[in-house]
Amino acid sequence: MKIIFMGTPEFAVPSLSAVNESKHELVSVVTVPDKKKGRGQSLSFSDVKKYALEKNIEVLQPDDLSDINFINRLNELKPDIIVVVAFRILPEIIFDIPSSGIFNLHASLLPKYRGAAPINRAVMNGDTETGVTTFFLKKKVDTGNIILQDKINILPEDDAGSLHDRLSKLGADAVMKTIELIEKNDLTLIKQDDSLASKAPKIFKEDCLINWEDDSVKIHNHIRGLSPYPAAYTHYNNKSLKIFKSILTGLSSENHPGEFLITGKKLYVNTNDNLLEISELQPEGKKRMTAKDFINGLNLT
Repeated sequence: MKIIFMGTPEFAVPSLSAVNESKHELVSVVTVPDKKKGRGQSLSFSDVKKYALEKNIEVLQPDDLSDINFINRLNELKPDIIVVVAFRILPEIIFDIPSSGIFNLHASLLPKYRGAAPINRAVMNGDTETGVTTFFLKKKVDTGNIILQDKINILPEDDAGSLHDRLSKLGADAVMKTIELIEKNDLTLIKQDDSLASKAPKIFKEDCLINWEDDSVKIHNHIRGLSPYPAAYTHYNNKSLKIFKSILTGLSSENHPGEFLITGKKLYVNTNDNLLEISELQPEGKKRMTAKDFINGLNLT
């Protein structure tokens, strides 16, 4: 089958690689335009484009997904399937281009966690299970009929980064199984129940600020769900302090929520119920470090 792949970040690369290495013909890759980055304003491009260039695959980077030249090129390629993984919202004019349909891979068990940050939100909420869903596109985002779902446990030691990596591999398998089902016309579609839907909106800086008035478990999950990026943060000595890893201690807090406590080479913060140990952090203007290194760098005299 002739396939066009649309995607942007690292999460999409395992799926792109699986399609490219399969028996199917990957005719083109669509990704976001290059961006200027850093002080030198050098051009940077997406992880998906990096892979495509390495494999000599055609790359399309339209500014406007409704541009007639872009639409004409998609039609010229005559795809059987368009696969979408972590890309932009598509105009409906694209939906009818592939002869066998256009489907999306989403990193949750839809209709749970519709939106831009399903992995972060699942960990932040303390979920113990998540997964991936493939579904045919509809006008309303993340609402199309489900083709298949694969589940995975969220481990106590998982953060958003480790879960992202496991889901990206699980997603690649789901993409290939979905292509096979479409090719065989062996589909049993499931309509999403909107009454069970929950949202996973994009995360902004204000979402990352730690509220020490919360209980320790909620704060611990907040930190896990935002690690390593964009990272939960608090303030220490009037400066921003990112926190990447914490440990539940079960030790009762004895001071006001948000107060720091250094005992030996361990760093704790008081919460609404128990002390939370901080094990990895990043002071403003410095590199990520262990709590021990942070303590060693403080003037405690």
